Amino acid sequence: MPRAVLFDMDGVILDSMRFHVAAWRRAMEEFGLSVDENLLYLHEGAIEPDTAVRIFCDNGCTMDEATFAAILARQMEIFSTEFRPRVRPYPAAYSLVERLKREGWRLAVVTSSHSRVLQETLPPELAGSMDSIVTGDRVERRKPHPDPYLAAMSSLGVGPAECVVVENAPAGIRAAKAAGAHCVAITTTLPPDCLSEADAVVESHEDVLGSIQERRWNG
Repeated sequence: MPRAVLFDMDGVILDSMRFHVAAWRRAMEEFGLSVDENLLYLHEGAIEPDTAVRIFCDNGCTMDEATFAAILARQMEIFSTEFRPRVRPYPAAYSLVERLKREGWRLAVVTSSHSRVLQETLPPELAGSMDSIVTGDRVERRKPHPDPYLAAMSSLGVGPAECVVVENAPAGIRAAKAAGAHCVAITTTLPPDCLSEADAVVESHEDVLGSIQERRWNG
């Protein structure tokens, strides 16, 4: 029976993706590159160098892994200095985490973001409710690879069948499914048709809770 919930951070716990996207677009413009913001939402979290370079090159950009690394560093700098103070959790995320904690679920945040970004944006009261936190710099391969979710499962001492993952983007959904977990996707940043690889797609944090509870009762 499922007993752990693993949350993506940006777009699930934090209402932050619009700021990350703005920082990405600004950083790319500084390198003479332009990309549609919808592409950034669609490929959120897919920041492994080979994956990202392929995505951008397939969509009209010219770059190599060294250039991507420089753009990523600049994106993180822009986000931290200009946008971070504006990031807030979704109001319903607090009650969702509190309810799950009260019901005895083990909880984790699993994000492709660097630990420094998490420390700057995730409020202490939410971070303190987590039994495990896995950031992109703690694993060999980030999403869409399963490594981040497998690392969280290992730290919690649970197997894939005991977990529900909450995601909002295809790369995270693929990572969750590759790790063997049941995945619930929330439409905070993308429409349902972009999230069709998830086991369930919901519109709100309240619906996330209902889907998680249903998974527990159904096993």
